[in-house]
Amino acid sequence: MTSPVGVDSILQQIRTLRQQTQQPLQVPQATPATAPAAGFENMLKQSVESVNALQTQGDDLKSAYERGDGQVSLTQVMVSLQKADVSFRSVVEVRNKMIDAYHEVMRMSV
Repeated sequence: MTSPVGVDSILQQIRTLRQQTQQPLQVPQATPATAPAAGFENMLKQSVESVNALQTQGDDLKSAYERGDGQVSLTQVMVSLQKADVSFRSVVEVRNKMIDAYHEVMRMSV
């Protein structure tokens, strides 16, 4: 009885991952000049930039639809604006949680 090709490829991936986890981790040493920007700061900045890009894209599609552009449908406009809204709300919630955490740390007695 032969096994399907999908199962063989999954088993091969599992074996490869198992071999990789058994090898010692080699972390390259970064010098300060070549070190990437701070992880959290960089992630937060990218998140805000992506929200801004989604809002700009939604506004552009809305303007194109209002001008009567035949290549832009109402569905595209609504989906784009909803994506921008959801992403903005999530960033606001992250900000609120960060502020709550800051206030909690400030209330701690030393």
